[in-house]
Amino acid sequence: MAAGSFEGQYVWSPAADDRALARACMDVTAGRYLSAHDVLKETRDDFEVRAHRSLVLASVAADSDLAERWLAEEPGPEAALLWARVAMVRALRMADAGAADRRQGALARIARTACDRAAKLLPEDPTPWVAQLALTRLDRPLDPAPQGLLTAPPGPWYLFAHILRLDPWHREAHHRFLSFFFPRYGGASSASWDVAAFLSQRAPATSALRLLPLVALVEDYVPGAPLADRTWEQPQWISTALGIYRNWLPQVSGYRFTPVLDLAYLAHALYMAKHEFEAREVLTAMGPYASRMPWSAFGDPAEQLSKARRSCGLPVPHDT
Repeated sequence: MAAGSFEGQYVWSPAADDRALARACMDVTAGRYLSAHDVLKETRDDFEVRAHRSLVLASVAADSDLAERWLAEEPGPEAALLWARVAMVRALRMADAGAADRRQGALARIARTACDRAAKLLPEDPTPWVAQLALTRLDRPLDPAPQGLLTAPPGPWYLFAHILRLDPWHREAHHRFLSFFFPRYGGASSASWDVAAFLSQRAPATSALRLLPLVALVEDYVPGAPLADRTWEQPQWISTALGIYRNWLPQVSGYRFTPVLDLAYLAHALYMAKHEFEAREVLTAMGPYASRMPWSAFGDPAEQLSKARRSCGLPVPHDT
């Protein structure tokens, strides 16, 4: 994997350097689904890429009838998966817009039905179950927590356990599960901290899942709070960020595509911890690709990213 050099502008596309996915997104925008079928079918044995590609494609297709049309014209596992992801995106967008009406409930039911259909067509694929997990913040199941958590927060533990049996280190599943406990979705900070620590400590040292506490840290950030920006300078967070830098970052060169969001969280943590040398290396690994998070939690994402790059001695867009 090579992210490519920075040539003066950020690239905000979630497809990043996955060229086939970028082309499929363009086709979906134009109302064509053949390339979407191809980029999904080739990922049947790579669940991480399948989850990422299906989510990116769904975000593009959610405002059109392409998923419904594809499923009607050429039904199959890939069409069913995109339909499940599109239905999930629509239900979550409605909920995030604060639309607590019958439409939200209807969209959630449609999404769950679509996920069930996709899961039956390809039982070994965890992606439809991950989409179901994303929907749990709408109905908030409260299964008892396993031993090992200080706060023992109830949540969708049974569904999460089922996904882990299919893929023990599924990235999106862990992030969806953690987000269930965020205060903005009805959880509590103490629970999200507990879950992030529990899940990250289970993961191998070389796994991107070690980043989960840094995600919880950004989620808990309160702009303007006394010394809030100094949190990342505490020894525990410096140790966490440097451990990920030493153990996970060397693995990135073997990724099929640049893990932009994970790199962004690590770069941000190192920058906030005043470890500019290490942050520079992570930012360089991102190439021109950028993600809104975690930068948008601190202001305009382009401005915040440019601020970090300047601090590390890296070039920024000409108009920033």
